[in-house]
Amino acid sequence: MWYSLGQGFLVGLSLILAIGAQNAFVLKQGLKRQHVFWICLICAISDSILIAAGIYGFSQLVLTHMHWVNWAKYLGALFLFFYGAQHFYQAFKAKNSLLSSNIEETKLFKMLSICLMLTWLNPHVYLDTVVLMGAISTNFNDLKFYFALGAIIASWIFFFSLGYGARFFEPLFKDYRAWKILDFIIGLIMWGIAFSLVA
Repeated sequence: MWYSLGQGFLVGLSLILAIGAQNAFVLKQGLKRQHVFWICLICAISDSILIAAGIYGFSQLVLTHMHWVNWAKYLGALFLFFYGAQHFYQAFKAKNSLLSSNIEETKLFKMLSICLMLTWLNPHVYLDTVVLMGAISTNFNDLKFYFALGAIIASWIFFFSLGYGARFFEPLFKDYRAWKILDFIIGLIMWGIAFSLVA
């Protein structure tokens, strides 16, 4: 049981550690200290659903209906392109810092909508979390539950650590130039993922 739990935790953590659109979004909101709890909660719940779905059979459904992945691929690439363009604009035009007077409060509904799109319109989520996690879980047979539980625990720890841990970098981001660099890097990540989806 403990071995399966540990393996699930390590596999889940290794898959989620890669810098992607969702992680970059959580990091930025953590730096702004805006709606951090709700964004981390949405990410963790979504990841938990995908992990459970992959381990308990959804991966086979995805593999037999790859045209779903193709549709999601192009929709996701289009969304990431425009979202990346927005960050490039902010990197070259805006002069914001993390001073409280310079941070514009963004509505919770808008942030949660972006968070959900970054999660559910990204085909990499399905291929990595659903298909790969589902394939690895076949090695655990009757202990699949503990493998899934370990991966889900890793997801919850990671997202809340990223969201609330971002504030330790706050002194650095009081300089607007650091914020510009972050926006530029996020833009590159978004366009890089979009390009990889359609290339």
